[in-house]
Parts: sequence; structure tokens; C-alpha cells
Amino acid sequence: MEHQEEERELSRGLTSRHVQMIAIGGAIGTGLFLGSGEAIRTAGPALILAYAVTGFFAYLMMRSVGELLLSNPKLRSFIDFVREYLGERWEFAIGWAYWLSWASLAMADLTAVGIYMRYWFPQLPQWVAPLIAVIILVLANLIHVGLFGELESAFASIKIFAILALIVAGLWMIASGFQTHGTTASFGNLFSNGGFFATGGSGFILAFPMVIFAFTGIEMVGLTAGETKHPEVDLPKAIHAVPVRIGLFYVGSMIVIMSIFPWNQLDPAQSPFVQVFAGLGVPAAADVVNFVVLTSALSAANSAIFSTSRTLYILGQNQQAPKAFAKLSKQDVPVNGMLASSALFLAVVILNYYFPTKIFVLITGVATMSFIFVWIIIMITHIKYKRTPSSQTSTYRMPWFPISSYATIFFFVAVLIVMVFNKATQISVIATVIYFMLMLIGYTIWQKRRKN
Repeated sequence: MEHQEEERELSRGLTSRHVQMIAIGGAIGTGLFLGSGEAIRTAGPALILAYAVTGFFAYLMMRSVGELLLSNPKLRSFIDFVREYLGERWEFAIGWAYWLSWASLAMADLTAVGIYMRYWFPQLPQWVAPLIAVIILVLANLIHVGLFGELESAFASIKIFAILALIVAGLWMIASGFQTHGTTASFGNLFSNGGFFATGGSGFILAFPMVIFAFTGIEMVGLTAGETKHPEVDLPKAIHAVPVRIGLFYVGSMIVIMSIFPWNQLDPAQSPFVQVFAGLGVPAAADVVNFVVLTSALSAANSAIFSTSRTLYILGQNQQAPKAFAKLSKQDVPVNGMLASSALFLAVVILNYYFPTKIFVLITGVATMSFIFVWIIIMITHIKYKRTPSSQTSTYRMPWFPISSYATIFFFVAVLIVMVFNKATQISVIATVIYFMLMLIGYTIWQKRRKN
């Protein structure tokens, strides 16, 4: 029986459509729908450029993930490649850091679920909705990976529809010279209220951590390789579409929003999407957008359940975590890793009960820091791979290597430096650095326990 258990593998139950929609879902975060209001206040129209720049480097990072995954079909995630090229210590550290990335992101988005539900039900305690959401999503993920794919496809479809509706409605408002709150919709609004860099270079730079948070999770498509029927076809297709998605969803929506409303007239405490639809006279604008951001938060929580369970599964298989995490259910789902991660997610229920107003900012900072660390290690792993003879036969290559790889690492490090000097994120930076150092030290302790 033990031999049969070891031979079993994750189910390849994700279709090409699932992979495409997972990639789209990963590229559209809650930060776009809700957090972009504060980002607009920070950077002004220059936020458009910040999204474009971050999107470009996110795409390069995804290209490196794609080249790694397609270079060796026996290795099923970028964590396996970290082990191959950087060693077991870094696999241990980055595997647990990636687990923290998604765990903290899940906590942030489950917190958001509680906030969004209280919009309709003000008397509802903030911890109730996260509890219900975790139970439903875990049950769905336990059934089959294909159901995860279907859920993510549905969530992504809602987000896509909302953005396209905003862009179409916004372009009509601009073309017709629509007036709202005494302002005429026009592309000229991007330059007529202090200029494109209205808040100066400092505002532009300070916006990058917010923009990075909106992109967190974009690399998750790299975890689907082990459960995709045709990774050699599906992964490149999903990665190649990233620039188009970023251009349409982020850059396009921001251009439309700040053309309709001058950036300094937007309320940072309210979703810009709500303000646009309300300006059109849509009576249920706030309800519609609240539903969309609720969907986006549930999508992130769903992805977190998938990602954390697969990360623990890989670590368990490679003896970097308790072996129980490598156990698969009859549906070929890593059940123990999923239940363990979800139990931690439920800790957010308690945190929401005691600290309903403070927890969100801290957790989002930790999530952003953790993802940036992971992305940097992915890039370093790719550089190490490119120094091997086998990379010469790669059919899916990183463009403009090595300049593109080093430039991407430089960009991510620069964002980390911004977070270090930003008072709003300093505590998150310290907490994440301590966690990462503990993981490097923890590897030594774990290895001693394994040998004993």
C-alpha cells in the first residue's frame, strides 16, 4: 500500500481553458478594484505608467518561470527547480516563504470578504463571512482539481466582465463628452490637473508597492504544470497573453477612470469603479462593484487554498515538511496540506474578531514582501539554469537574457527598498525578513531532526 501511495501523483485535471482563466484570475487582483483608489491618490495619472512598468517585469518573471518548467517535465513546479539549482536549504526557505505568501494573501482577502459582506449586512460580525467562505472553498477543492479550475474560471469571468463594462462605458463617456460632477470626460484630464506626474517623482515611486500587491499571485500558473494535461502548450499560451491582459485590465481601466474623473476628484476611500458607474447614473453601481470585489477576494482565497496545499505537497515529497503533507486523497488532491493551511486561514477569523481594523494593512504588507522575495529567487534560479549546458537546447527562452533577468531583479529589489523606507510598510518588512531568516535557520534544525 505504501508503494502505491508513493507512485500516485497529482491529477492532471486542469484543461487549457482552466489554465487560461487561472492566469487571468492571477493577473487581476483585489488591488485593482479596491486598492487603486489609494494608488491614484498617491501617484496621480503616473499610476498608469507604474502599472505598465510593473506589468512588463511581471511578464519577464513569468517568462523565466515558463522556461524553467518546460525545460524538464519531471520537475512540476518552480520550487522543484529551486532545489535543483540552488540547493535544499533555499528550497526549504523559498517553499515556506511561498506558503507564507499565499497564507497571508488568503488572510488579507478573507478579511476583505468580511468587510464586503458587511456592506450589505452591517450587523454581521466581520469573522462570520471568512469562516463560511473557507468551509465552502475547502469542500469544493477537496472534490477534484477540476472543480477548483471551474470555480476560478467563474470568478475570473466576473472580473473580466466588470473591467470590460467599465472600459466600454468609459470610452462612450469620453467620446460623447459626458459631464459628471461638473467635469467633462476627456483624455485631457490625464494632463490638466498638475500634469501626468502630478504628485511628483516621490508619489510615482511610492505607488509601486501598491501596484505589486495588485499583481501578487500572477506566478501561480506555474504551479498548475503538474496538474495540466498539456503543459507544453497551455503554459506558453497563458504566459504570452500576460502583456495583453495587463495592458487591457490595468493600463486601460486606469486611463478610462482618470479621463472621466480628474485624479484629484476621486475619493481614495471608495472604489474608482463604483465612482465611474455611479457617475453614469447606475443606481446599483455600489452593489454591483461590491459583488465584483467580493468575487475577486473569494478568487484569491480559492487560489490560496490551491497554492498552499500544493506547496506543502511538494515540500512533503522532498522531505522538507512532514511526510503527511505529501498524502493524496482518492481524488488525487493533497488533502492534509489543504486542511493544515485552511486551519491557519481560520486564524484570520479570530484576528478579525479582536483586531477588525488593524489586521488588513499588516497582512497585505507581509504578502507583498513575501511574493517579491519569491519572485527574486525565481529569477536567480533561472539565471543558474541558464548557466547549464541543458539550457542551450531550451525551446522556450527568456527574451533579452541576461539583461532582462538582472533588470527584473533590480526592479524587485528597488521596490523592497521603497517598502523599507515607507513607514506604512516598515513593520511588515521587518516581520517578513525575520520569517525568511528563521526559515534559513529552520532548515538546519529540520535536517538534524530528519537524521535523528
